[in-house]
Amino acid sequence: MTVGKICNREVVITTPEATLIAVAKLMREYHVGDVVVVTERGAEKVPVGIITDRDIVLAIVASEVNLDAVVAGDIMSHELLTAREQDSIWDILQRMRSHGVRRLPVVNERGGLEGILSVNDFLELISEELLALAQVARRQQQREEEIRE
Repeated sequence: MTVGKICNREVVITTPEATLIAVAKLMREYHVGDVVVVTERGAEKVPVGIITDRDIVLAIVASEVNLDAVVAGDIMSHELLTAREQDSIWDILQRMRSHGVRRLPVVNERGGLEGILSVNDFLELISEELLALAQVARRQQQREEEIRE
């Protein structure tokens, strides 16, 4: 299975020039824990960073920095890990684990933003697969009962 099949296609985005307060308001409005920072390259919105709610708390609030003086480009992650839509979910899971990231933007072959993949997406997939596996055993029991009748 590929990343493109399980990633969330609804991504909240901002620009490097957006104020931190504007970013926080986006998080609140859309009920998300991250915002992808993008720049325009032709028709593509290319991810250049990501800001998480944790980044805001640890880097800004806990340091008592003036929120009005900070823009997205100041605190976004600059070494952005991305996945391509056609990447294997298991390969990307290993990359996320080895880099210690919980979310990463998904890009197309031109580098344009297509979605976002999070640990929660993997948990949802795994829980669906476990449910399907449990249903195999249940169905086997039903078939045995039908045969005995």
